[in-house]
Amino acid sequence: MTVNKDRTNMPLLHHRIPLPFFPNSTRRLIPIHSMSTSSSQTTHHQSDHHYNQQQQQDDEEEKQASLTQVLKYHKETKHSFTNYSRGPRGLDWANQPNPFRRYVSSPLIPLLHPSYSDEPSSPLYSSLFKNLPFPKPISISTISQLFYDSLALSAWKSTGFSTWSLRVNPSSGNLHPTEAYIICPPVESVCDKSFVAHYAPKEHSLEVRAQFPSGFFTKFFPEDSFLIGLSSIFWREAWKYGERAFRYCNHDVGHAIAAVSMAAAGLGWDVKVLDGLGYEELEKLTGVENYPKFKIPSRPIKGTMLEIEFEHPDCVLLVCPSGLNEFKVDYKELSCAISEFSGLDWKGKPNVLSKEHICWDIIYRTAEASKKPLTMCNLTVVDPFQSSGTISESSYKDLSLREVVRKRRSAVDMDGYTVMSKETFYQILLHCMPSGSRDGEKHVRQLALPFRSLAWDSEVHAAMFVHRVVGLPKGLYCLVRNENHLDDLKKATRVEFKWVKPDGCPEDLPLYELAKGDCRELSKRLSCHQDIAGDGCFSLGMIAHFEPTLRNKGSWMYPRLFWETGVLGQVLYLESHAVGISATGIGCFFDDPVHEVLGLKGSKFQSLYHFTVGGPVVDKRIMSLPAYPGPSYDA
Repeated sequence: MTVNKDRTNMPLLHHRIPLPFFPNSTRRLIPIHSMSTSSSQTTHHQSDHHYNQQQQQDDEEEKQASLTQVLKYHKETKHSFTNYSRGPRGLDWANQPNPFRRYVSSPLIPLLHPSYSDEPSSPLYSSLFKNLPFPKPISISTISQLFYDSLALSAWKSTGFSTWSLRVNPSSGNLHPTEAYIICPPVESVCDKSFVAHYAPKEHSLEVRAQFPSGFFTKFFPEDSFLIGLSSIFWREAWKYGERAFRYCNHDVGHAIAAVSMAAAGLGWDVKVLDGLGYEELEKLTGVENYPKFKIPSRPIKGTMLEIEFEHPDCVLLVCPSGLNEFKVDYKELSCAISEFSGLDWKGKPNVLSKEHICWDIIYRTAEASKKPLTMCNLTVVDPFQSSGTISESSYKDLSLREVVRKRRSAVDMDGYTVMSKETFYQILLHCMPSGSRDGEKHVRQLALPFRSLAWDSEVHAAMFVHRVVGLPKGLYCLVRNENHLDDLKKATRVEFKWVKPDGCPEDLPLYELAKGDCRELSKRLSCHQDIAGDGCFSLGMIAHFEPTLRNKGSWMYPRLFWETGVLGQVLYLESHAVGISATGIGCFFDDPVHEVLGLKGSKFQSLYHFTVGGPVVDKRIMSLPAYPGPSYDA
């Protein structure tokens, strides 16, 4: 199990949270530039004008309907003390989804397995936050390293009669709804033409699904660039978690984005979400549009529904050499080129994952409502690299990137006594800031590793419960990751909160003490009564700037808010391992009670993900085995 999410069959408790430490208790397109109307255009027929007005009205109604659906989903999938989000009452082990998608009959190209002699090629983990190494060329060796250090298996675990695999990218319940694709120019020993391939982590291999003309890359992207596509199989997650699964799938997308970004950084490559592309373009690029279309039922139903195993394309990442000058992508032209992918000769048929299924219809309605349309414009893709802040370099254990990303594990339990210094605490939080070292400027834009892969300003903050940080009082704190929201956060939260910088806090770290007090029992209670939330050094709830973001940008930002929490969670995982402890993501928490503790009302800010960091308790009954045959770093 890699990430604690929900507990099944938990008792329902009827009580409010005590606050002991408070003194007082058709297809849509996104136009970027408006078009001016010249006098020569005034001769247009009134019917054209009426048509345009009707089209605008239809678009606005569709936008409002999508937003209504997303807000409905979010409200209905909240956990409370008296009621959990709807899901299966027990686990149907006979229909547990196969965690490995394969495309039967597509050519399988084995990737290389790095050996111990390759270890010097992996840079120090902490060095990547300062600057990236010189870019390496695209080859079967470097592509193999990218997948090996981001999306591959990291180990096998065994106890009694059970054996299961872990992966480098964490997943809620170790269910792994996220699939990955590479869209790439010709690579020797892989394919002599540009190709689309599915990554098969169990075999550490590429399944080549289609080939296409090489001019595609030279026309739109810098030299030595390629694309990574990510998609989600909602059924894999819904099998265990029911309606809340859509949230968890998008957490996992964020973890995968960050995992790819960190592995790419070790090779001197930069990563950017090509967020101008719409859902239809993503379908065509990855080849998942060929899957049978799923007709959403009017209510939850059970039965054999193979089409429910379809892949929902989430995003496409541009991987390119670091240090490039700014360049733009013409998304209108790119969309036209991608339309040709529908006519490619696609190889392979997806394997069946389960015999029977349960359809939680609200998941698929919300996925439809949050599909992003194409952005019709030229957009700058690359921003200059921004280094992250440093206060305590000695906190790190001089581990290589590979050692950190492949040996990272989710703690199943925490010991309740491990402590960390406030300098280590501050250092971890500096690497959690989106804008890096700012020299007096506000944190707003996402320019530092790995947040720079995201295409929007930061929208996620952290409400922190500090339990065991030496030199820092126990209590509730807030890490403001977009300082343009600071005034709104102060107004939205309890009036008795202090909002003062703690002792020794770096000047460019916007961390604020809100209230002193022992929060261990409170944080456990908020995280579905899980002891792990109070037994670490600190825990936190990720608080998103929510409804205003959806209204201003569109309902398609809903999954992206969860992606940002996943990227932040991945940083917490890696930072914890790099300083010698561990972390765990927590998707099971009582949504509105969290808001009550903070004093939040309405939907301006919402809690989307919880995390805990501390000393792990290792279960010695579980045996660790290498991820792949042969010498290994992992077991």
